[in-house]
Amino acid sequence: MVVPWILFLAVCFVVGKSLYDFVRSKQINITFGMRESHFSTEIFVALLIIYIIVMFGYGMIYFILSFQGIVLVENGELRQVSILGSIIHSVYFSGVTLLTIGYGDITPIGIGRFIALTEALIGYVLPVAFVLKIVQIGERSRQE
Repeated sequence: MVVPWILFLAVCFVVGKSLYDFVRSKQINITFGMRESHFSTEIFVALLIIYIIVMFGYGMIYFILSFQGIVLVENGELRQVSILGSIIHSVYFSGVTLLTIGYGDITPIGIGRFIALTEALIGYVLPVAFVLKIVQIGERSRQE
């Protein structure tokens, strides 16, 4: 009983730390400089990595919570799936929620609704953080 909650807290920590490090990072090595016409490949790759970490992290949260009876319902009915199927459903639902697509084919029950809400909020905020990070680096390079 304690192990799923320890895993849940560990996944929450990794996801939270990744988001915090992305937003608060002050030293990103940009080898080619930052001008208005350049695209920051390093920040873009960092953003993709953050999206992947958040998607799989929340997918694992949904999967871990499925052991506690908090499940994802597919097309309005509860289906029994294998462990691998449950992982696939959890990561799929996480990706659809994070990217704010929301097909509606899988829906959370119970506290899973609140968790999905926080994930969707992160999906909305990350692109804004990405743009702000680029602007911040551009301003820093102009001041130097």
